[in-house]
Amino acid sequence: MGRRSSLRRLALAFAELAVIVLAGGAVVWVSSPDPSDIQARVKALTEARGVPMLGENDVPPLLADAVVATEDERFYSHHGIDSIGLSRALLYDVTNLCLCQGGSTITAQLAKDVYLGGSDRGYNKVKDMALALKIERVLTKRQILADYLSEITTGYGHYGVTEAACVYFHAPLGSLTLGQYALLAGVTQAPSIYDPTVNPDAARQRRSQVLAQMVAEHYITAAQRDKANAEPVVAAGPGC
Repeated sequence: MGRRSSLRRLALAFAELAVIVLAGGAVVWVSSPDPSDIQARVKALTEARGVPMLGENDVPPLLADAVVATEDERFYSHHGIDSIGLSRALLYDVTNLCLCQGGSTITAQLAKDVYLGGSDRGYNKVKDMALALKIERVLTKRQILADYLSEITTGYGHYGVTEAACVYFHAPLGSLTLGQYALLAGVTQAPSIYDPTVNPDAARQRRSQVLAQMVAEHYITAAQRDKANAEPVVAAGPGC
């Protein structure tokens, strides 16, 4: 009886959520901003922070692979919302009575940073999803990724992967190694924890996780992973 009761409560919770989403979806779609100005907004953000805005051809392929493998494995196939990842996150949160997993895509994270002041809590979460769908209609996947990596927090007071490459590795973004790209992809999840200049052991562990995910998603081989794991966490490069 206990298991049946739990399943009934879980089904009811999903049904209530579905009603809320469907009822508010039309209103949110109409009331959420038009993202046709997103490029101007990203440019304003990067200029205010003194970091360069990346074009869609400026993201090194290995960095793109590392970020997608780590943050949004179905990035190239979804349209702003990853229904599989979102369902998995909702199931986990409901069964564990928490808001532990968000199921956000890279597009949704960009929308959150650019339009919602960095918050996707409460009603903002629904607006975030609507904006993600809209953004995918006006930008290519490569430009979405470039915009995201231009403005994302990469450490205390640091923004964008170009600045992070200079701060952490003293090298231009386009000349980094596989291990360094993997570290950049990992540090964005929790910059205060994974900053290699502050906590190299945590950064090394996080880099290893990213590389393992890249192998799992068939972006690199096990041999490439092992070689990248052997790299020093920080290194003195030629300068930016």
